[in-house]
Amino acid sequence: MARDLPTAEEFYSEVLGWAFRPTRLGEEFSVGFLDGTPVAGVGALADSLSVAVAWTPYFAVDDADTTAARIQERSATVAVGPLSFGTGRAALAADRDGAVFGIWQGKAIPDWSMGTDKAPAWLELRTRDAFEAAIFYAEVLDWACAQPGCCQVAYEDDHVVLRHQGDMVARITGGAVEEAPDPHIRPRWHVYFYVPDVDFAVRTAVGLGGRVVAPADPTLADDWVSLRDPDGGLFTVTSSDPVPGPPH
Repeated sequence: MARDLPTAEEFYSEVLGWAFRPTRLGEEFSVGFLDGTPVAGVGALADSLSVAVAWTPYFAVDDADTTAARIQERSATVAVGPLSFGTGRAALAADRDGAVFGIWQGKAIPDWSMGTDKAPAWLELRTRDAFEAAIFYAEVLDWACAQPGCCQVAYEDDHVVLRHQGDMVARITGGAVEEAPDPHIRPRWHVYFYVPDVDFAVRTAVGLGGRVVAPADPTLADDWVSLRDPDGGLFTVTSSDPVPGPPH
């Protein structure tokens, strides 16, 4: 979600090499493509919905209203929707710890996927209790169910890992469960994008008004750097499969 769509398109075109195309959802939405493959969507809705500029994951569901009810039944929040958008219905929600995510019911772009070399590398939920979060999302989104095509959930290298058809698509990272919550750290979903050259992406982003979040010295990073775009949207560029710590 961005404030100004043309400005966001220019930034991500230069930094990530995307080409943008309009969608059926109206003038405030566009989809970024890399070599003809759809990668992500940008909507100029931050001001109209009174939300922060941010990358937000949307999870496909069979029934948006049923899923929204599940979210609320588990003491989480449905902030917007479900509302009809083009060919489907969508809602914006937050889990019990405040991490924002979306749900989407309807037709999806066939080539839209996670974990391939052109799509986003993966998603990461940074929260306090990874196991509790995994149970919440499994119950709400039908993870680890017995239906064909369902996502698999496993514990790997101190993370809860979500896989779809063998590909890692998301990871849940917890920490400081025994300590008092830090009011300055809010749980959130974070997105990683593949780039062929991390240093080039960082230099381009900074030249266009973005800034480096972590590592503080980009020369210390081998294959990942977390950035903020000019409006503050947080994301990470990576050239491989690192296991970085969360940026501050």
